[in-house]
Amino acid sequence: MSGHMRRTTVRLEDALLDQARREAARRGKTLTALIKEGLHLVLAQPKHRRRKRRKLPVSNTKGGPYPGIDIANSASLPAIMEEKG
Repeated sequence: MSGHMRRTTVRLEDALLDQARREAARRGKTLTALIKEGLHLVLAQPKHRRRKRRKLPVSNTKGGPYPGIDIANSASLPAIMEEKG
């Protein structure tokens, strides 16, 4: 990719800049070349798609437990469920 190149200022933490300079030297590249390579890699990745919001169904029914069911007594529920089938 060729084209006009412009200068810019990038602010980095000292530790990150030092690490980037060492890595560029280890690879035999300039810091600019390393940054360009990194940007190309990041920009080539597919963009994260935001999931479409889905409207969840809402029940409008009135209610509560069936008559005779005590929701505070969960031990009795299996027997009642057997009866109601």
